[in-house]
Amino acid sequence: MNTPLSPPGSARTEGSSVRIGALVPLTRPGWVEAGRHLLAGLELAVRDVNDAGGIGGRPLELVVRDTAADPHRAAAAVDELAGLGVAALAGEYHSVVARAAAARADALGLPYLCSSAVLDALTEQPTQWVARLSPQQSRGWRTYADFLLGAGHSRVAVATQPSVYWATGTRILREYLAARGGTVIELDMSALTPAAVCDELVDHRVTALLLLVGHPEPAVPVVKAVRRDRRLAEIMMGAPAGQPEFAEWATLLGDDGTAIPFLRYLPDRLSPLGARVATALRERLAEAPSFVAFEGYDTIAVLSDVLRSHGADRARTAECWARVAVEGTRGLIRFSRTPGISVWQWAEPPIQVVDRDPGQPDRFRVLHTG
Repeated sequence: MNTPLSPPGSARTEGSSVRIGALVPLTRPGWVEAGRHLLAGLELAVRDVNDAGGIGGRPLELVVRDTAADPHRAAAAVDELAGLGVAALAGEYHSVVARAAAARADALGLPYLCSSAVLDALTEQPTQWVARLSPQQSRGWRTYADFLLGAGHSRVAVATQPSVYWATGTRILREYLAARGGTVIELDMSALTPAAVCDELVDHRVTALLLLVGHPEPAVPVVKAVRRDRRLAEIMMGAPAGQPEFAEWATLLGDDGTAIPFLRYLPDRLSPLGARVATALRERLAEAPSFVAFEGYDTIAVLSDVLRSHGADRARTAECWARVAVEGTRGLIRFSRTPGISVWQWAEPPIQVVDRDPGQPDRFRVLHTG
């Protein structure tokens, strides 16, 4: 049966459930492992909401669409979900994809709570329709730059690929380090082999290499090449975008994948809610949950609170971002207007720089907080 389209600006109120549309990368070239963790968090939170009575006695329903890291596919999914009458949108991991989804949600007047994408410019113009849980890239990557400087790394190379996300990250690092006497040297991975990267690192006398590239290709071959080059025994590798967070990294690289610092968005200690959710996520995923899974859970925690308080009307949901005060798994979530950010932003999500412990690769060491 075809589902009739809802009028613009409305969410379907008839029927037995309140619907939230979820955008998740579940197939390649999307980061499938991140998508799986994000979806696990979203689904667990929906289960908890329904176990507690749903939304005014009506069950909450998640309508999932796979973006496969494709901005055009994501925009089409937003159109479809809006027509299906969802009360709001949730999710997405890839920043460029989330930007396409946010632009379309803004145009349609559909509330969107972005779970895990960090580009500062998530929309071209300020919007009331979009809010975000993850920290903006400028804050997170400056925290990473502070870590680099504190560890004695002021001459840094970045291995990068063409992408607005990687280009923005490179610019943030370059400007921040340059203002403090540092240097960033850019290595274009569309023109260099892993072996050539090693030669460039030696020639430029850098002390750190940051992997601003896709996973597993070309990140894994670059890591292996650097680890095996005796000239680079003292160089530090880093991955601010978080590639080492997931189990696939450790599976593919083993000991080579340790001691590579990355950003993650967890507090030093989870709240009682966070601890309970961590246990449930571990059971659901059959592995330790990443910060992305907690972001998924917190997304539904916020949206369900808004829907309980103000109903499923889309305009009323968008008007509520400023009044949100929800205890999430990683702290109290409040949104505000942050200078330079076009969407409603959780101003103070926790930020850590961590790595995998060389002595115990399944254990993460917290190196810096911001």
